[in-house]
Amino acid sequence: MADSEDAPPAVHRRPPRPARGAAAAQGFAAALRRRLRSGAAVAARASFAADSGDESGPGEPSSSRRRDNSGGASSAAGGRAGAGDFSAFTFRAAAPVHRKAKESPLSSDAIFKQSHAGLFNLCIVVLVAVNSRLIIENLMKYGLLIRSGFWFNATSLRDWPLLMCCLSLPIFPLGAFAVEKLAFNNLISDPATTCFHILFTTFEIVYPVLVILKCDSAVLSGFVLMFIACIVWLKLVSFAHTNHDIRKLITSGKKVDNELTAAGIDNLQAPTLGSLTYFMMAPTLCYQPSYPRTPYVRKGWLVRQVILYLIFTGLQGFIIEQYINPIVVNSQHPLMGGLLNAVETVLKLSLPNVYLWLCMFYCLFHLWLNILAEILRFGDREFYKDWWNAKTIDEYWRKWNMPVHKWIVRHIYFPCMRNGISKEVAVFISFFVSAVLHELQITWMKCSI
Repeated sequence: MADSEDAPPAVHRRPPRPARGAAAAQGFAAALRRRLRSGAAVAARASFAADSGDESGPGEPSSSRRRDNSGGASSAAGGRAGAGDFSAFTFRAAAPVHRKAKESPLSSDAIFKQSHAGLFNLCIVVLVAVNSRLIIENLMKYGLLIRSGFWFNATSLRDWPLLMCCLSLPIFPLGAFAVEKLAFNNLISDPATTCFHILFTTFEIVYPVLVILKCDSAVLSGFVLMFIACIVWLKLVSFAHTNHDIRKLITSGKKVDNELTAAGIDNLQAPTLGSLTYFMMAPTLCYQPSYPRTPYVRKGWLVRQVILYLIFTGLQGFIIEQYINPIVVNSQHPLMGGLLNAVETVLKLSLPNVYLWLCMFYCLFHLWLNILAEILRFGDREFYKDWWNAKTIDEYWRKWNMPVHKWIVRHIYFPCMRNGISKEVAVFISFFVSAVLHELQITWMKCSI
């Protein structure tokens, strides 16, 4: 303490040159210690450590510090100077620059231990530059190819049967609700309830197919109708299956089930018209009497999402009309042309199809479902997971479409497992049902085109 009180304030000046003799050397060392205790020396020391790549912190003294601290001739005052006495050695040309073994940043041992944000930003810049050049080149060569009747044309006005079919689909959920009310009041048996639900779900999916076959629809009318019909079918199956399970738990007198949490036990109640209406509008395929809700609607956020939805919907039309359609029209039939022509066509279509798929995913699973969730104050908005980090195909299919994944697991996979079906067969059945539903969408879109 006395030593620190006697020390003069830090002055940024060159230390006096040492004179000959032991006394002069001690005076030079004392002046050097006073300078090291100044703020300028600390800042310079940190700057040098950063520039030279020295990662040793205060708890890891350099070799010069260890040599200074290990010297037995140092006094108590010198010991108090501690780790900073001879750190000025790092300013000198004689200071060691290579202090420990280090790997190159791109070596196999170090490449995954650091951030690659700069390389990622560079890839984004290159991607934007290359695609901007391709867009400009395409516009200069072909012009703007988007037709005014791509989304709606003269044939769209003749698609009123498809519109009426779509507007009449709520009849089936109302019929399923009436059946469930009768079943909960013990007016019909469980086998009869199951038969009614099978009839309703079958007619609900066959009815739009018959309407589409009778009409010469526009490009997207048939696809939109089948898309909505498949969603309603999935919701009807979930509504029937969930209420059947609720009736089974209530009538059996079970108060606690190993598969149900406390919140799940609270949901063991008969359906109401309000719960059914909310379920048919909510961005989910799995029915339950109540859902987690948000406290209010964020109107500003909702407006921004709607604007983004319109922008990305227009971008999808631009990609289809400007890139995909010309390639398909100008390409030869795969069986008529050579193998190289077929491979060239596939490679030409690969890039715009990837962009179209990404825009579709963002537009549907992020923007549209979040818009519905915000309007209805639907709380559980896990519509997808980080499928871009999937390491296997199985993981990818489980992450990219969470509403369908949850429906398949809840109403197909686990019921198959509970009925003694092996895991492999249950997985096959789940993928088969998913494939059939997806094929319905693609088939009727082809028919529309």
